[in-house]
Amino acid sequence: MNYRVEYDTLGSVNVPLNKYWGAQTQRSVENFKIGEPGSMPMEIVRAYGYIKKAAAIVNHKKGLLSRHKMELITRVCDEINEGMLDDHFPLVIWQTGSGTHTNMNVNEVISNRAHAMDGGLPDKGDKQIHPNDDVNKSQSTNDTFSAAMHIAAYSMLQNKTIPAAETLKNSIYQKSFEYKDLVKVGRTHLMDATPLTLGQELSGYSAQLGHALEALRNTLIHLSELPLGGTAVGTGVNSPKGFDKDVVIELQQLTNFPFKPASNKFSMIAAHDAIVETHGALTRLAVSLMKIANDIRMLASGPRGGLGELELPSNEPGSSIMPGKVNPTQAEALTMVSAQVMGNDTTIKVSGSNGHFELNTFKPVIISNFLHSARLIADAMLSFSEKSIQGLKANENAIKKHLDNTLMLVTALNNHIGYDKASEIAKKAYNEGKTLREAALETGYLTGQQFDTWIRPENMTKPDSG
Repeated sequence: MNYRVEYDTLGSVNVPLNKYWGAQTQRSVENFKIGEPGSMPMEIVRAYGYIKKAAAIVNHKKGLLSRHKMELITRVCDEINEGMLDDHFPLVIWQTGSGTHTNMNVNEVISNRAHAMDGGLPDKGDKQIHPNDDVNKSQSTNDTFSAAMHIAAYSMLQNKTIPAAETLKNSIYQKSFEYKDLVKVGRTHLMDATPLTLGQELSGYSAQLGHALEALRNTLIHLSELPLGGTAVGTGVNSPKGFDKDVVIELQQLTNFPFKPASNKFSMIAAHDAIVETHGALTRLAVSLMKIANDIRMLASGPRGGLGELELPSNEPGSSIMPGKVNPTQAEALTMVSAQVMGNDTTIKVSGSNGHFELNTFKPVIISNFLHSARLIADAMLSFSEKSIQGLKANENAIKKHLDNTLMLVTALNNHIGYDKASEIAKKAYNEGKTLREAALETGYLTGQQFDTWIRPENMTKPDSG
């Protein structure tokens, strides 16, 4: 491989000739061979592209950066956000906890790429744009990486996670409407309970997702705050007056998201409570999804040895040895993703609680786990909606069979003959292997006509009319 020599405050470093990064990036590559190369989420790099562009524009407006330098920086930032320079960001998550290496990776790539745009060669001549003095002007890693975390998280939620949750919620709601009149046996404690409609059962799942979405959206207010202009510890040293407000205005225009300056920059550099809060809402969503997916796969169990009340789409063969077997694979995938999100939440909480004095130094692992959760859960919800819910069908024969056999229809007799006598009928039917009607008539507590009038499953799916 051909190399060029780059310099930083520690001396010279050999850098691959065909890469735009510089000395500090190369040191990180050599010192942190932990995990997969390039594991730093590209969403963070993209967020940095917006930040560096906005900062260059504001620095120019304030007379701190020439128009020529500003234009070169913004052109490179556009290339970053168009994915044209992805191969020049090789760093891992497992680096300095502030994310300084990634900030400098971006600064160096912008500097060297701008130098090339301006007619220079990577291995010759002084750089027209300095990575620290120009690209990083009015900034620090501590405020920019924290802001990049928020921009990346906010964008992922708005572009992927929330729309995916809406899609799944609506798919389930449509199914609940389709089966709003199909009466089935309810179950509590995994045991027979009073009837409800399949539509009512499914509506519970849709409502769960609706509330989870509301909780997630409520956290976006805190997540939209950016600590830019706080520089190293939140004081704003080396940044011009008004930089924080001006740079956020530029970011609003670049991203079309309602970002705003942090109400307190010290808190957002030293801690990441907003990320912890929002991921907590993602975990709540994962909890709901775990319950929904488990219910659906149990209701579809069988088809002959289980409940068999639902029929799931046959997407692929389910066994390498049992012919004709089909498994609830989409539910299995969704529950695994839910478990992963819950695990990520533990990592984020532990990391979030370890901010010390003026800086949290778990930033890369926090945002990596957050983006992992938000992306995974979005993909899984879309897959579950398309490959499971939309093709879901009720097995009306199985539903009727279970409904006819349940002893809990006896609950309808409570208001007519009392709890104790109704319980006696249920126990008699179970112990003697008889139907509820047979047991009821043998006790003499009611007539056949009364039984047929009082025990009507469809009437048990709503409050008493009287």
